Amino acid sequence: MQIFDKAVDLQSFLNSCRKNAQEVSLVPTMGGLHDGHLDLITRAEELADINVVSIFVNPTQFSKSEDFDTYPEVIANDIVLLEAKNVDVLFIPSVSEVYPDGMSTDYEVGDLGKILCGISRPSHFNGVAQVVKRLFEIVNPSYAVFGEKDYQQLLIIKSLVSHLDLAVDIHSISTKRDEDGLAKSTRNQYLTKKDRSLAPNLFEQLTKLKILIINDEPIELSRQQAFNNLSNIFQVEYLEVLDANNLKQITTNTKEIIIISAIRLAETRLIDNIVFRRSNV
Repeated sequence: MQIFDKAVDLQSFLNSCRKNAQEVSLVPTMGGLHDGHLDLITRAEELADINVVSIFVNPTQFSKSEDFDTYPEVIANDIVLLEAKNVDVLFIPSVSEVYPDGMSTDYEVGDLGKILCGISRPSHFNGVAQVVKRLFEIVNPSYAVFGEKDYQQLLIIKSLVSHLDLAVDIHSISTKRDEDGLAKSTRNQYLTKKDRSLAPNLFEQLTKLKILIINDEPIELSRQQAFNNLSNIFQVEYLEVLDANNLKQITTNTKEIIIISAIRLAETRLIDNIVFRRSNV
């Protein structure tokens, strides 16, 4: 595995690969890698000849009250995992390398970034779009792979690619879970033993809500019941049942549905979702 921390060196290497008719894929991460990230890498390796994984904790997607300064950095362990996966390239840039002209941005993600997670994290998705755009500019991948756990982020990145007419195909991978259903996340390591035992209740309630909807139970009544059940355990930021294609309110004709939620358990914020199709629409 080749490791680069300078954009110009990475670009020189990738340009030489392209001269040999090799396509490039990108998996952007913030490190603290787990099995979910490794699934993304597996998919990226299927798509292209040269797989680039980036590790960069992006300051512009964190607010002052969030965990930028304490976000887990375990680069030595990450490198071991990436080498075991036979990743071709690791890109670990500095902030000044990613943002040589400063961290301001004129790209606005719009209304899609103002709902759900965007309510409690109003600058988050502009920061996500900013760093993804920069990584695409540096790496110039033919393909990029993201996880579906961060579903709102996934739709925003697809919108970014569409609006800017970028020549990169976005692929996604379903959420990787522990045996008890908890979605894999770097932030899971923040959980105490007690909180870890409670955390799977999030996915359990989403699953029960899905079953009620499939069985044609009243959606809003079922959502409120699930919200109340979650509130007995967690501080619930939101629990919504929406159109999975655009995160708008569902109609009688909506076929693909997402149940999407964010909760807090002590100091740890967890997100999760379930996407499914209604067979009777």
